[in-house]
Amino acid sequence: MDANLITYDTFASDPLQGLDINNETKGALDVLDWAYRTYEDDIVYSCSFGVEGIVLIDLISKVKPDARIIFLDTDLHFQETYDLIDKVKARFPELNIIIKKPELTLEEQATEYGSALWKRQPDQCCYIRKIQPLEKALKGVSAWISGLRREQSPSRRKTNFVNKDDRFQSIKVCPLIHWTWDDVWAYVEKYDLPYNPLHDQNYPSIGCIPCTSPVKDGQDSRSGRWAGMEKTECGLHTIPINFKTSQS
Repeated sequence: MDANLITYDTFASDPLQGLDINNETKGALDVLDWAYRTYEDDIVYSCSFGVEGIVLIDLISKVKPDARIIFLDTDLHFQETYDLIDKVKARFPELNIIIKKPELTLEEQATEYGSALWKRQPDQCCYIRKIQPLEKALKGVSAWISGLRREQSPSRRKTNFVNKDDRFQSIKVCPLIHWTWDDVWAYVEKYDLPYNPLHDQNYPSIGCIPCTSPVKDGQDSRSGRWAGMEKTECGLHTIPINFKTSQS
């Protein structure tokens, strides 16, 4: 382990600010090499299996073939997403893909909070089905990897390669910050990587079925998430919100 290991408490600034990004992966492969040399087995990748995730999985496999990949299974994903995970497992058999589920089943959540919580309190639903499971998955882990890109939304434009993550009191490594949507697809096509076919049906960002819709030409890539609501993020990349644990 690197003697200068960056932790949540010791984080000062992005140590890779001067990294050369004038190569095929715009620095991503170098970031991943640094991350796995620094944290070894003390880092995980939380992957939603969107197209950026597929690119990251391919890059990670070149650096750490047996890396841990966490998928937050909310029980509300499209069947195409589950099918893609099977394809990825076949393509990268050494990867350790971990399926992390919420403590509550959908039936238990409906009993405790009422049916279709995602319609009435989407932040609460995300907290139960995504944030809490990732909190548990990251417990005792120094760092995690995310596929955030600066181009995706205004809230992500200041993302660095290495970030202090106050949400999970961890270090968040984001190798793809300089990639464009075209860069992502050019890489997928060049290396013939599997991807979710919903991307071909105007779904640039794919999450849970009730909270994901296709976007129109010219719309922001995140506009299909929680359409018609002020919500634009599931909460994994935002300031913590305190929620009550039940209706009572």
